[in-house]
Amino acid sequence: MNIAVNILGIFVAAFIVWWFWISKRGSEARTDGDAVSILVDGGVYTPSVIHVPAGKPVTLRFLRKDQSPCAEKVIFSGLDISADLPVGRPHDLSFIPEKAGEYDFTCQMAMYRGRLVVEGKTKP
Repeated sequence: MNIAVNILGIFVAAFIVWWFWISKRGSEARTDGDAVSILVDGGVYTPSVIHVPAGKPVTLRFLRKDQSPCAEKVIFSGLDISADLPVGRPHDLSFIPEKAGEYDFTCQMAMYRGRLVVEGKTKP
């Protein structure tokens, strides 16, 4: 009996690690100025990879459907940007990404994961 419980525990832990940090089930979006809608639900951002041009205004429209406290904030590493996301209402996050590169965005616990890909030349 103890062996079965231990095996089940290992399986559940492995599934959690795979679900939140390893699986690549996201989609991609690209914008040249229009707002990009991002759904926050079920442990994922959809789309999870956003391509935007450097030096141009960007609007990311987050719609949070997940009531989990983990989903209540989005944080952009390397850009010093974060926002609180209300449940059931769109929240627009507008900014100008000046420097080309890849920037992760996550919830405060880093369980929801996405990536902002800023393309093009860095603005002088």
